[in-house]
Amino acid sequence: LMSYIYEKNGAKIYRKSFSIIRKETDLSNFNKLEEKVVVRMVHASGMTSISSQIYFSPNMVSIARHAIENGANILCDTNMIKYGITISRLPAKNKIICMIKDDQITRLSKEIKNTRTAAGVELWKPYLSGSIVAIGNAPTALFYLLEMLKDKDCPKPAAIIGFPVGFVGAAESKDALFDFKKIPFCIIRGRLGGSAMTVAAINAIATDKE
Repeated sequence: LMSYIYEKNGAKIYRKSFSIIRKETDLSNFNKLEEKVVVRMVHASGMTSISSQIYFSPNMVSIARHAIENGANILCDTNMIKYGITISRLPAKNKIICMIKDDQITRLSKEIKNTRTAAGVELWKPYLSGSIVAIGNAPTALFYLLEMLKDKDCPKPAAIIGFPVGFVGAAESKDALFDFKKIPFCIIRGRLGGSAMTVAAINAIATDKE
């Protein structure tokens, strides 16, 4: 039986991975808190080049971490994100909420004439105040959230992670979040995004542990 030569120690793989990332990624535009988030996002994606496309609004990471430490709900557009979050990293038994499987989704989607993920955002309202929003897949979810937030009576989240991915509306939805500027946020400009990088960002924000 042919045997390959490769590292088999999980802890060593982890340490070496983060060492390589820090050597090969331009982290000069980020403060220490942001840097840890970017490093984990690179680790999740395998792309050191994404650092040039990541943008944090001022103090977003510290604001989001403070909210999580104080028990903020984490609202996800898909279950891929919900189940990817490392619960042991959450400091306050935070609720992780995704409404995509709710019984009301199909009816509500038809009512608002939008996607199921957008309908899920509509159902976030009771949980939205002071929450961390994590959108990693659906541009329609981010657009719909911004439309809701333009209503002065809509509850406001503490911070938004806006990483929708794809070729139709993803870049535009993130540009809209950048222009909105009323809620602390983080985006990956352009088409890139997805569940893995969104989960990585939440896990990094939730604790100092790398």
